[in-house]
Amino acid sequence: MSASKGSLIKEELQDEGGLLSLEKLDRASPDLWPEKIPGITDFIAMSNTPIRTPAAEWSRGLSQEDMAAITQLSSLPPNALIMEIKNIYDEAYQLGISEAKEMTRGKYLGIFNNAKKK
Repeated sequence: MSASKGSLIKEELQDEGGLLSLEKLDRASPDLWPEKIPGITDFIAMSNTPIRTPAAEWSRGLSQEDMAAITQLSSLPPNALIMEIKNIYDEAYQLGISEAKEMTRGKYLGIFNNAKKK
């Protein structure tokens, strides 16, 4: 039985020999993509601050409140975002109705006629 075990091990070693590569790989590979600024990778690795990227064109002119609102909306799940959009749409609709009423009221009171005469 031990002889058959030994022969099985020899057969396995012979089979693995067919998969063995004798090619020597040089581990000191050349820089295929050299750094644009030498040493920047090491500097970034030791720095705790994130890389500063210029602000996107769409974000220029936005206040901190605007950016906070965008961040809050971006963290919502899709269904909650849809509900928030519907709420904003409803508010805009109500403001439109209110504005139309006030414009009609202003016309009846002659507010706009007085402004033209001055």
